[in-house]
Amino acid sequence: MTRSMLLVLVGVVTAGVVACGGQKPATTPTPQPNADSSAAAEKARQDSMARADADRRAREEAERVARQRTADSLAALGHSSEAVRTLLSAMIHFDYDKSNIRGEDAAVLDQKVSILHANSGATIRISGHCDERGSDEYNLALGNRRATAAKQYLVSHGIDAGRIETTSYGKERPLDPAHTEQAWSTNRRDEFEVLSGGDALRQP
Repeated sequence: MTRSMLLVLVGVVTAGVVACGGQKPATTPTPQPNADSSAAAEKARQDSMARADADRRAREEAERVARQRTADSLAALGHSSEAVRTLLSAMIHFDYDKSNIRGEDAAVLDQKVSILHANSGATIRISGHCDERGSDEYNLALGNRRATAAKQYLVSHGIDAGRIETTSYGKERPLDPAHTEQAWSTNRRDEFEVLSGGDALRQP
């Protein structure tokens, strides 16, 4: 082999080694977030927050209107003992198959709290009622939960539990005997009866 051929061969081998040694490993590109997906997710979050805020404001407004209606009713009735008895006996109502106190009915119970505080000798009975749907046994239990819910509300606002009796009539005593949604809504209720101390009820 001549010297010139040897030099050429060494150059080729050297170039090959340099080329192999200098090759950079392939890298996987880092995924970038999709701008459209991020914007959609943020919009959905903002929409959800807006709906929750609107629901909260609607509930607060409904409660405010209910409290104002109760105050207006008191003013219209006047300050007689009979007027106070009427407010103390006012019914509250419930959603289908529920026993939780609704916002507008909490305002009615708040008025009873004030009256009972002002008339420490008064005692009452709360009776729970249901619409006609469901078995007798189920509705007796549901009526009891409704009466108990109202009692617990009054007790939680400072009224002695010993001044409040509860009972359930289930679906036995409908106010409206019709078989309609309106009748059922009317019949899902708590009634309040003054047992003692109601002869000369004082205005709060």
